[in-house]
Order: sequence, then C-alpha cells, then structure tokens
Amino acid sequence: MQDLIIRNSSRLELSMRVMDVLVLETAGMLASIIHFQAMIGETAPIHTVLLHFCSGLAFVLFAQLGLYTSWRGRSMPEMFVRVAMAWGLVLLIGLFFSFLIHHVGHVSRLWLFYWYATGVMLLVAYRIIVYGTLRHLRKKGLNSKRVVIVGYGSTGQEMHRRALAQDWAGYDVKAVHADPTDAGKISDPAIVRINTVEEIHNYVIANKIHEIWITLPLVASPKMQELQYLLRNALVDIRWVPDILGLQMLSNKVGDFLGFPAVDLNQPISSGIHGVIKELFDKVFSIVALILLLPLFVVIAVCIKYTSPGPVFFKQPRLGLNGKQFNVYKFRTMKVHREQGIVTQAAKNDSRLTSIGGFLRRTSLDELPQFINVLRGEMSVVGPRPHALQHNEMYKDLLELYMLRHRVKPGITGWAQIHGHRGETDTVDKMAKRVQFDLHYIQNWSLWMDIRIIAWTAFKGWTGANAY
Repeated sequence: MQDLIIRNSSRLELSMRVMDVLVLETAGMLASIIHFQAMIGETAPIHTVLLHFCSGLAFVLFAQLGLYTSWRGRSMPEMFVRVAMAWGLVLLIGLFFSFLIHHVGHVSRLWLFYWYATGVMLLVAYRIIVYGTLRHLRKKGLNSKRVVIVGYGSTGQEMHRRALAQDWAGYDVKAVHADPTDAGKISDPAIVRINTVEEIHNYVIANKIHEIWITLPLVASPKMQELQYLLRNALVDIRWVPDILGLQMLSNKVGDFLGFPAVDLNQPISSGIHGVIKELFDKVFSIVALILLLPLFVVIAVCIKYTSPGPVFFKQPRLGLNGKQFNVYKFRTMKVHREQGIVTQAAKNDSRLTSIGGFLRRTSLDELPQFINVLRGEMSVVGPRPHALQHNEMYKDLLELYMLRHRVKPGITGWAQIHGHRGETDTVDKMAKRVQFDLHYIQNWSLWMDIRIIAWTAFKGWTGANAY
C-alpha cells in the first residue's frame, strides 16, 4: 500500500491527462450554453472544430509544459498559475489555427473568453481535489517517499525539519550521512547513520530509497565529485540543495552565459518576465488608485493647508532599484523645518507633527502620493519600504545583508509592514527584523504574494502601534 501510488504514477498521469481533455470539452460546451444559449453543435462549425482541436492539443502540450510533474513540496498557487498560462497558450494556438484555415472571423471571442475562464476554474477545482486527497494520504503516512540526506550541516538539518513539519509533502527521512562533527546533531534514534559515502549506494538499494538529498556546502566539492561517481548507478532522484542558508543570497537561478551554465547568486525572482508582469500590474493598479483616491487627495490637501503653512507634498531623496536615487512623495505631516545634516525619525508625541499630521501618519494616509512614484516607475506597490539616505549609510555597515533590499524597487507597503514592522526603527534589532522580512519577500516573490499583501494592507495594515 505504501508504494501503490508511486508505482502507478504513470497511470495517474495518463488519467489526469484524459481528465483534462474531458474537463476542457465540458468547459467548451458550458461556454456555448452560457454565450449562445445553445449546444455547441448548433453554433458555427468552427467552434466544434476548435473544441476538439484545443482539447487534443492540451493532451499533448500540457505534459510538455510541466503540468503533470510531481508537485510535492511546491506551491499550489504556482501550479494554478501554470495551469492558467498553459491553457491560455493552447487557446492562442487554436485561434492561430482558425486563422490558417480562414475561419477566424467566425469565432466568437466572447465564447473563447467563457471557455478559457470556465476551463481554468474546472482544471483548478479538480486539481484541488486530487492534490488535496494526495496530501491527506501523505499525512496518514501513505504515498510517502523514503529519503536519505547526505550532509547534516545547517541546510541538512533545516531540510529534515521541513520534511517533518510539512508532512503533507510526504517525505520520510530514513537515513543520514553526516560528518563526525555533525553526527551528534541527529537526535532521532530511528534515523539510520550511514558512516561512509561508500555505504550510501548499498543502503539505497537495500531499503528501496526514492530520493537522495545532498546538502553539502559548496566548499565540499571533492566529496561531491566522489558522490557523483559512487551514485552513478543509483536509479533514484538525486537533489542537490546548496548551502543557500549559508550563502544568504537572493536566488540561485541557473542560466546560459557565454555557453557555460552560470548561477545568478543575487538575482531577485521578480526579474525577467516576472518583472514585466509586476511592472504592468503596478502601472494599472496605480492609475486606478490615483483616480479613485482623487477626492480623498483633495480633502487631505485642504486639511494640510488649513492646519499649517507650507506645501501640501513633502519630497525626500531615497534609494530605489539598484541604488538609483529618486524623490519619494508624501503628504506633509510636519511643520516646515530644516534638518541639520541628520534625518531624525518621527517619534511618539513628536513636537514637529502638525495637528493633522499625526492622524495621517498613524493611518498611513501620508503615503498615498507614492502612487505617483509607482506610476513614474520609481517604486512598486509592494516592496521593501525606502529609508532615508542617512539611514542607509548607517545600517549598511551594521547589518550584513541590508543593501540587498535595494535589488528590487521599494514599495508603498511590504511583507515587513503587514507583519507589524513599520514606523520608527530606533534600534538595530528593529531594523534587522524588518530587513529579514524584506529579504524573505524578495526571495519568495510571486504576483499572488503581492495581491495578498495589498489585501492585508487594505483591511488591517494601515494602522499599528509603531506608526506615529
């Protein structure tokens, strides 16, 4: 029973591929009923042709686009995005096919939209059921994969901890090979200790191990070469998990550079095509926000002018993407004054605050003009908050990874802010905690993560005990 699903993974994949075809055929027929109020056979013949052509194409292409690879330990929202993109690509190819056969003019675009939306919803819905069932089985100890960990430093220990904590992923660590200095860190007596690398292959064969996780640091390259030779005949999945916890870099994307594979150590996830998506989202969101917030802008501007002399907006230089300097916009919350070479953060009961300024800062309404910065391309809706230049100079020497937060555009709100790390950072520990959350955001960015942060900010993130 333990290996039943694993042994039949190819049959499960075939079942899912057939199910996808049935789902897409059903979605197309539902789209016809929704749009035409008729069965698809009663509409223009091109719709029936596209229905079967795209459904058959999905049977072939979905596998090539990675929709049936093992999704253990990976993000489900990422899977749903991949499903939506794959189905969209299939429909685009189908539309191009209808152009080639000179029937594109007879295709209803609204029917295509309904088919796409219905198809995505049904594909996602039944995947939730399938993967939810698999996760439930794994929590019960079924359909789990037996694992050997090679190396038990900080990365090996963290991988072991996550395998235990995320039991829905279905990884069962059976044995560990560790250096003598790390062997004492294995606290579970049920874990087998493999003393030498030469014994790993025999243990894997004898105990029907499914995966080997190599968590050795980069400096252990001689041992890696030895392992590569010793495990050359091991017909199991071998994963190398580099000591990224030790390197503490932003990413480890592998790409081609001058004909050689190269690893980008500090390239944020939100770059390349992801950066284009994020930029487009920022532009659309900022335009909509500025239009909707215009009446509020007028009210706040009148209040500022009424309560104290001076300009409505406050500008101050900040560091943006890759250290490029720009002026950040805010509603003015303090009386007009000059800083004497040092920027002093606002503190509780600060005498410099205007009568309306304290309210604007507590509710973060003073930050709203930064949608202008987003529209100008200087900021993002979500990202690490920009700090005063003097604070950057101070903390870059006190915190080792501080400047890595400038590898992305600063944001109006961020992962740190919705977790309570906003307002005054009067100690190094407070700033270190904020930077920790900022780096987590950069390392784990997704469009879905941005949407969650915006939603959280809209409902709960505008105020806080540290905002003054």
